[in-house]
Amino acid sequence: MSFNVITITVSSAAVLGGFYLYSPDLFPIIAALVSVLWTAFAAKAFAAKLFFFDKSKAPVLSPEQWKQFPLLEKIKITHNSALYRFGLPNPDDVLGLPIGQHISIQAEIDGKLIQRSYTPTSSDDDLGHFDLVIKTYPNGNISKWIDGLKVGQTITVKGPKGQFKYKPGLVRALGMIAGGTGITPMLQIIRAICKNPADKTRVSLIFANVTYEDILLKDELDYLADHHKNFTVYYSLDKPHEGWTGGSGFVTPEVIQKNCPRPADDIKILLCGPPPMINAMTKHCEALGYDKPRSISKLVDQVFKF
Repeated sequence: MSFNVITITVSSAAVLGGFYLYSPDLFPIIAALVSVLWTAFAAKAFAAKLFFFDKSKAPVLSPEQWKQFPLLEKIKITHNSALYRFGLPNPDDVLGLPIGQHISIQAEIDGKLIQRSYTPTSSDDDLGHFDLVIKTYPNGNISKWIDGLKVGQTITVKGPKGQFKYKPGLVRALGMIAGGTGITPMLQIIRAICKNPADKTRVSLIFANVTYEDILLKDELDYLADHHKNFTVYYSLDKPHEGWTGGSGFVTPEVIQKNCPRPADDIKILLCGPPPMINAMTKHCEALGYDKPRSISKLVDQVFKF
């Protein structure tokens, strides 16, 4: 932000077209000009004050207090998943969720309080709302309950939660292995890296699904991979269709070795997906020479399980 400094000397003379004109009649004109210029300068100064000194709004989320947010919109993504957009109290509010963290959702279902953790795919750059991408499972209590919400109905949320907080420069390279809706924390991190030109972190994603139709947000992932040379994505399907050119079957140690950064002090491997998959990937990573992850991951761990 820059300012133009304007100096005006008011006397019985005014400068017009390079000539000094001495006339008291010009005083009202000069006074009006000074008023206009001063108003413009004051407006710039006030904007600068807001820019440099005002603090951003406090986050809406609270780790101690459950809060309710209304459903604004539901956008179908696949045959069994959708993006749910929830409103914040004010249009310029921010949720207040660090990159890599998640929220808890609580609902009373059949007389019992049920809690589940979800990672919003939106960020604090998105004002006035937050987005959740959720797959509805036949036996999923919370996912079925959310799928049945009508616009205007609310969910009960608390957070942020989690041990992982991403910041630029955390590592040189990230390897990500995601299954199904396990893509949500990965996408949050990928978006943050890709929209920051100063962040040179290399990201390699292995995204496993059952069928092609199960791949969430593929168009966005492909776009990011096409437009950001530091991000690559490898898809693997359990049941590929005829003509599929990506990976097929389970993610093997060979697939990890080919697509993820090698073990080093300045890399991390991030895992998120169904428990059986995470157990298998944990064993694969250990066999490939990565540090053995602890049962509850910490930010310092080389292999982090969401």
